[in-house]
Amino acid sequence: MSAKDPGTHHFWGLRNPSLVSQVEAFSPDAVLLMNYNYASLYNFLWQWNSHRVPLLFRGDSHRLVPPTGFKAQLRRQIISLIYQRFAACLYVGKANYEYFRYHGIAPNQLFFSPHAVENNRFFAQVEQAKQAVIAWKQELGIPAHHRVILFAGKFEPKKRPLDLLQAFLQAQLPQVSLLLVGAGALETELKEKATAHPHIYFAPFQNQTLMPRTYAVADIVVLPSYGGQETWGLAINEAMCLARPVIVSTHVGCAQDLVHAYQNGLTFPAGDVTALANCLREAFSNPQRLQKWGMQSHQIISSYSYKQATEGLRKALKTIKEKSFKF
Repeated sequence: MSAKDPGTHHFWGLRNPSLVSQVEAFSPDAVLLMNYNYASLYNFLWQWNSHRVPLLFRGDSHRLVPPTGFKAQLRRQIISLIYQRFAACLYVGKANYEYFRYHGIAPNQLFFSPHAVENNRFFAQVEQAKQAVIAWKQELGIPAHHRVILFAGKFEPKKRPLDLLQAFLQAQLPQVSLLLVGAGALETELKEKATAHPHIYFAPFQNQTLMPRTYAVADIVVLPSYGGQETWGLAINEAMCLARPVIVSTHVGCAQDLVHAYQNGLTFPAGDVTALANCLREAFSNPQRLQKWGMQSHQIISSYSYKQATEGLRKALKTIKEKSFKF
């Protein structure tokens, strides 16, 4: 490591002059990269003999917020040149697939390797989590008969928890509470806006072991993110493992894959508070349907697992191996 300020917080934070030789020492059949946005990885890409040992890439970027202007076109050209170094790319979902196609990756070079969480761990804790919810609602002060809208994540601008709070107030849902779980820069503002309104509750970040309980308390889970940085939204995977219906904005990377309108949830135009309020009203207008949406979530998420992610990698490796024999 030769960086003056080592770390992943900036481009020059990773500088490893011996990276190529160290990877070569493993005598790999292929090399998989998950990132390239550091000086050391750019250096590796240009030095590595990809004709001898092929490179693969797995990323999750999308263009749900299309960039514009000259800089965007220049960036497209540069990224397209980078992707020419890879024999195959693994895509995590539909929006990510379109991103790779936009940058010139051919369909026969793309392999589905979905974003996933440890599904079986969540599945195994469903009943235990449901039992824990009774005491937790009492601890938080949420009326036992209230249904719950949940936001779980960082209280930061890109996640737009304020949009959800405003939509909740606008929706005026009877016997429904809003629970915001997390912490971050917007916490003070959120609590100030919630002060005069009943049935808005807060809980700090929950330990990973408590996340099944966190999702189990919800009747619906909402991720209202805005902008291009919500490349997937693994919280939605976790919520669906607990058979929760979901509402996400159109800027959330997993929206096209995991949220099937009126089957397990709803989507709304990112940043549109009124549209989100309407989604909340629609979701709670039919309690029996909402429960069915949750069961459908559980079924959908079963196909987004580590097994499927691994299978995509295996298919990519098999394909590039077969191609190498043809030369």
